[in-house]
Amino acid sequence: MRPPKQPVSVLVVIHTADLDVLLLERASHPGYWQSVTGSREGEETLVATAWRELAEETGIRTGELSDWSIRNTYDIFPEWRHRYASGVTRNVEHVFGLRLPNKPEIRIAPAEHLNWCWLPWQEAAERCFSWSNRDAIRLLPILST
Repeated sequence: MRPPKQPVSVLVVIHTADLDVLLLERASHPGYWQSVTGSREGEETLVATAWRELAEETGIRTGELSDWSIRNTYDIFPEWRHRYASGVTRNVEHVFGLRLPNKPEIRIAPAEHLNWCWLPWQEAAERCFSWSNRDAIRLLPILST
């Protein structure tokens, strides 16, 4: 049996120098697009969590990873609370950016995602279902310099 998920996660906005953003379509919710996300496991650092999730969800293992020093606290959707310890209802998300020199081939995790696409940052922000993901992408022109 797996231990409960920790209510500590990362959001990684993957982008190019031209500010194109990679989005992934959730398998559990077709039509819901997002950046790479995932919960910390064990005692791993947040940077280690970001790299693990990048590799698992996209196959990406290189690039310029930066901690944007943004923390978002939000309610965990009721449908996903069973994954956490009893009584846990809120999550703290740590936002990172990953700058890539080009658009690599993406290998999605089929159990998690249906599809992927690269979009200009403005379009990517509008497509995200998550307010925290949308807000992070909107900061990209400022934080990517």
